[in-house]
Amino acid sequence: MLYGRDPERARLDDVLAAAVAGRSGALVVRGEPGIGKTALLEHAAGAAAAAGARVLRGGGVESEAELPFAGLHLLLRPALDRAGALPEVQATALRSALGLAAPGSGDRFLVGLAVLSLLADLAEEQPLVCLVDDAQWLDHATAETLLFAARRLDAEGAVLLFGARPGFAAPGLPVLELSGLDTAAAETLLADHDPGLAPPLRSRLLAEAAGNPLALIELPAALRAADPGPALPLTDKLRAAFSEQLAGLPAATRQLLLVAAADDTGDLAIVLRAAASFGASVTDLSPAEHAGLVVLGEGTIAFRHPLVRTAAYQGTPLADRLALHRALARALTGAEHADRRAWHLASAATGPDEAVAAELEHTAAEAGRRRGHTAAATAYARAAQLSSTEPARVRRLVLAAEAAAEAGEADRARSFAARVSTPPDDPDLRTRLVLVDALARFSQGRAGEAHRLVLDASAGLPPARARELLLEGAYFGWFAGRRELAESAGRLTGSGPLHRFVQAAISVLLDREVAADLASLGEQVGREAAGPDGLLLVCGLQQVLGQDGAVLSLATRAVADARAEGRIARLPNLLFLLAEAQLAVGLHRDAVTSSAEADRIAEDIGQRQWRGLHASVLAHVAAIEGDETRCRELAAAVLGAHDGPGIPRANWAMGVLDLGRGRAAVALARLEALAASPARYGLAARSVPDLVEAAVRVGEPGRSESAFRWFTGRARGMGQAWADALVARCRALLGPEDEAEQHFKTALGLHEADRRPFEQARTELLYGEWLRRARRKADASTHLRSARETFERLHAAPWLARAEAELVATGVSGSGGTTTAPGALSRLTPQELQIVRLAASGLSNRDIAAQLFLSPRTVGHHLYKAYPKLGVRSRGELAELPLRDPGEG
Repeated sequence: MLYGRDPERARLDDVLAAAVAGRSGALVVRGEPGIGKTALLEHAAGAAAAAGARVLRGGGVESEAELPFAGLHLLLRPALDRAGALPEVQATALRSALGLAAPGSGDRFLVGLAVLSLLADLAEEQPLVCLVDDAQWLDHATAETLLFAARRLDAEGAVLLFGARPGFAAPGLPVLELSGLDTAAAETLLADHDPGLAPPLRSRLLAEAAGNPLALIELPAALRAADPGPALPLTDKLRAAFSEQLAGLPAATRQLLLVAAADDTGDLAIVLRAAASFGASVTDLSPAEHAGLVVLGEGTIAFRHPLVRTAAYQGTPLADRLALHRALARALTGAEHADRRAWHLASAATGPDEAVAAELEHTAAEAGRRRGHTAAATAYARAAQLSSTEPARVRRLVLAAEAAAEAGEADRARSFAARVSTPPDDPDLRTRLVLVDALARFSQGRAGEAHRLVLDASAGLPPARARELLLEGAYFGWFAGRRELAESAGRLTGSGPLHRFVQAAISVLLDREVAADLASLGEQVGREAAGPDGLLLVCGLQQVLGQDGAVLSLATRAVADARAEGRIARLPNLLFLLAEAQLAVGLHRDAVTSSAEADRIAEDIGQRQWRGLHASVLAHVAAIEGDETRCRELAAAVLGAHDGPGIPRANWAMGVLDLGRGRAAVALARLEALAASPARYGLAARSVPDLVEAAVRVGEPGRSESAFRWFTGRARGMGQAWADALVARCRALLGPEDEAEQHFKTALGLHEADRRPFEQARTELLYGEWLRRARRKADASTHLRSARETFERLHAAPWLARAEAELVATGVSGSGGTTTAPGALSRLTPQELQIVRLAASGLSNRDIAAQLFLSPRTVGHHLYKAYPKLGVRSRGELAELPLRDPGEG
């Protein structure tokens, strides 16, 4: 029976009712030990079953925290027969994580996607409720996987409920915080459980329990027998109360419970085999069972409450604990128990033991293959402690650091690397150690430190290994600053295409002359780049060199490869490069779709360093569209980081917003600062045409001359028609009046060779304004109408208003009609548009779900919402709609 929990019960009932109605949800029930989390989950289980839902139950076990996916296996064991219904790459990932299949491709987040798909599949038949108690003790891999799935639940009719103690982090999920029962409920509970309690003890108990239900039930006996002391925290008092109950049991029973407390299988046969070493047998369980301290099932043993387990184990002398773990290691005889056996042997070790270290290393390698990288790091680190030689210790520390980095734990990776006091003799190990340390620093925003580390370390390595580090150093140098980039260029050597391309690219970025044909060299390395990692490097270099067409093609390919292989962690970076290219070539809607998806993924998997970059892209599109509120909100989130990589783009976005809104002086000041910033070899170059226009509009063109000279040189190095078009447009604005028209015509001709709708329309607007001022109204109206049509199609409201105003000044008014299809598309959310396009191409909901890391039912839900916005009633009608980005038309 639940006492005093009507609001909490109602909250759970609402979540369950939503699941029955086909809506998904997740909730973390959080509170101190004994506060009633388990009781509320029990209520949810009963209510779910009564409503016809399927219930899966699992939980964390403190001693299993280092066994990857142990908690996931416990939760999903009854449903694993359905894994075959998942897309093959997901099914392989899930089976591999649970030790049921060899590893496949993909990263650790693919397991979370497989779990999401499995839950969605189960919910197709009936509502599904998953209950996970003691979530604070889940192994890291299970917690990460379940939280990933929980954050992406939408329209499946599935619910994930977690019970956890304070400190369990579940970003993005709603939390129900439990406090103590009110006085009336506490008095009722106490009266029902112990009606004969004397009034003085009753008053003290009510005061000390502070509404904690478990304390109200368990402490009366302790208060009657002895005073546990008012200074003890409540958890300690409860543990002391359980210790008192344990102390009254026979010695053999206590010994058997000690074995059960150290065991993490819950398998009664294993516990009894280990306990036999101490003379205990199954008959010794009876006193504990009668006292209600343990619950026996069919071949299982479980403690009534986690604090009973803690009370049974704590205070055990060291010698007894060592003997206990050795006995359990002997009892764990099957291959399926190899991991547990290794950890018990490690717990029993008192000094270096190479045999145990080797077993732990094997356990770590298996955990890594199953994507349990946090557990792998812990096992490698413990194996390093038990190593009998220094080379073995160093090698295992390097492995621990790499595993921690793979798990996204930068601080931990660095701490393992720091334990290696002397660089290893093996060049391979030395390179790996430096790389993992540098990458950890870089992920923490310390690009300068990462750059210095790899450059210094490269000096003592063989040439091939040195080049590997120096290539990474060039990447870090790009983020660190111009001086670091120049230093990398001076150190980098190599005759291969990639090395020559990197060297030439850096030279261009540093405004140096380059003899190499960058376009053909870039095409070559693009063809030869293998996998998302190689494509990532080439895409990044091509982007800063202005080769936007190549970036668009390469990034599209890289994103497709990452999706197919399940490399979810790569997508925020790859989708950023794709969104940048899409924005550059005028595919604004596509850029929003890519960045919005990447932002969701980055939030779900904890890659917050990418969120600022994608927010800056979204801010830029908002600036073009004149959505001032959204642009300012997004830019403020980026600029508030002070040193984030999205800051140049956010500042540029604000400059475009001000320029479009007619605040030329404000735009000029912002764009001048951007051109003078250390990021000038990146996005700042592309912002110079906006700087020129702002300077001309305030009547101070000279303020842009230096930046324009630099941009002209950069454009020459790019060898791209779009860049030459912008140079010609700037010359039309800055040069003599009698040369302006020829420059405008040159710019428009170049725009036709490399169509970028927004920039071409801006050139036509500026040319139309110039023609109107020259009293050539008929010529002006031709270009202004064209600009108006493009701005309308792109929803570029400020620029559309300018074109309309100019047309009015020529004697032409009215909007000239509307473009209906883009208007319909604009009502779709980025995710709806993405799903609609894939559906129109003929993909099934299942195929779309696999590509976008959603569940099929969520895909169907978004299609259902999109149909009325598009004016269609079925999937078949989608193929007839113009679903391209307005910038393509």
